[in-house]
Amino acid sequence: MEIAREFARYVIASRLEAVPQPVLHEALRSVLNWAGCAVGGSRHEAVDRALAAIVPIAGPPQASVLGREERIDIAHAALINGMSAHVLDFDDTHLRTLLHPSVPAASALLALAEHKPMTGGDFLHAFILGVEIECRIANAIYSTHSLDWYITGTAGVCGAAAAAAKALALDERRIVYAIGIACAQAAGMREMAGTMTKAYVHGRAAQNGLFAALLAKQGFTSAESALEGEHGFFKVMAQRSDCSQIVAGLGSTFEIASNTYKPYACGVVAHPAIEACIRLREEHGVRAAEVEQLELEVHPRALQLTGIKSPPTGLKSKWSIYHSAAVALTDGAAGEGQYTDQRVQDPVVAALRERVNARAQPALSEVEARATCRLTDGRTLECHVEQVIGSSARPMSDRDLERKVESLCDGILTPEETRALIAACWGLPALADAAIVARAAALRR
Repeated sequence: MEIAREFARYVIASRLEAVPQPVLHEALRSVLNWAGCAVGGSRHEAVDRALAAIVPIAGPPQASVLGREERIDIAHAALINGMSAHVLDFDDTHLRTLLHPSVPAASALLALAEHKPMTGGDFLHAFILGVEIECRIANAIYSTHSLDWYITGTAGVCGAAAAAAKALALDERRIVYAIGIACAQAAGMREMAGTMTKAYVHGRAAQNGLFAALLAKQGFTSAESALEGEHGFFKVMAQRSDCSQIVAGLGSTFEIASNTYKPYACGVVAHPAIEACIRLREEHGVRAAEVEQLELEVHPRALQLTGIKSPPTGLKSKWSIYHSAAVALTDGAAGEGQYTDQRVQDPVVAALRERVNARAQPALSEVEARATCRLTDGRTLECHVEQVIGSSARPMSDRDLERKVESLCDGILTPEETRALIAACWGLPALADAAIVARAAALRR
């Protein structure tokens, strides 16, 4: 099976008018969430340092850096906007694979839209196709791949390439080349958790995917069997892969329909435990000083990915279920403000973190957790979260997403500018120029 060719034929044959309305609406939700995260992360130290390195060597000012005044070339704009959209760990999640699908596709496309005019409908269509391809690739490899690799850095680059290829109207042969070039740039190991390089991996997926499509447009060749070949993506990047369903239902089912959005600014696998702790605080008035011991039961993957007991920095704390539980009980929240160096070092939070125990419970689902709190007065309180907010069973509403974006943009954009950005995202299908979204999210000089 020539998978890249099947994908290419799908990309060429797809028509926006054939995409079901619920899928279109979920794509709009994804773009809105992505834009808010990109603005919210735009002032992070990692973005500052990346721009300091890039601006002196960047090409002409072709595209916006969301949430900032700088304009840089489109390849570096895709990188920086992808970094800022992910750096807070607040971006969307394809729960089956833990892929963050919007970062590569949207970051590549919006940069391209400021260089090559495209309508909002064309942007949305290319975005949906890119997300579909990266999610299907991720589906084939996630079971053995995602513990060692950042799947957004590996599968995501192919989604960005496919999205950009659609926007550039490449023919079948060149789309195959674009996907192959993207495969050759797949990268990102999980050892980078809690460092600035983690966000860089996600931004590079957008940048590399965009560049793959631009190379392919010029007839730059790649192996047509880059995905399924003997030394191709699936064999090299995963111990085992299941390609049996990778192209089944193309055009009739859409992975973006199951996309989810984070209410908390950390690894999604810790979210059920966070909600359980917040409920204990809200429903029983539990406070940190009263907690003698907090026992968490979580899905095994939660401990595999967020098992750092004593995180040294704010970035590392996003991968500590112990810290997440401690701030949830102490602050009643788990937003960006709970994952700073200051909160990690706070003596109350640090002391409570040491009183948190977590154990893997294979009987629990990935969106489920149980928290048992033993208090100093002898009481024992329990909270069982069966379906965490933000999961497919309890999705965030449109208004929830708007509030999230408003919070992320607060202090960066004015309230009027934030409302304009939200309106531009919701109104994408009717926009004559998709770059309006970039202009709405960037600061005016």
